[in-house]
Amino acid sequence: MKISKQERREAKQLFQSCVPGGILDESKVRQAVTAVIAQKPRGYAGILNHFQRLIKLEIDRRTARVESAVTLSVAEQAAVQQTLTRQYGPGLNLSFAQNSALIGGLRIQVGSDVYDGSVKARLEALRESF
Repeated sequence: MKISKQERREAKQLFQSCVPGGILDESKVRQAVTAVIAQKPRGYAGILNHFQRLIKLEIDRRTARVESAVTLSVAEQAAVQQTLTRQYGPGLNLSFAQNSALIGGLRIQVGSDVYDGSVKARLEALRESF
């Protein structure tokens, strides 16, 4: 479904009102959706559709997945969390997982950014170079 520039603009304004201080506020999102549904402005379906897309992108951008070949200690997890918080700001949701296929090192995905410092990735790069 194609939406107009006006609907896109209104959805963006609605989204910005729900992100005070750079962190998405769920209660404000609920209030905004409820208000739009109650008012039913022209093109409200397009506004809500684009608003939903913006919310999904923001949630993805604020979610980090850290994979390691072995389970990280609490101190190592804290160091990774501190580094990612410094780079991406507060409010980052982290999840740590063990993936023995990495052989060694870390693979970190934050939204669409991927930092792959694993042995497996290095071996793949070496294989590709030959």
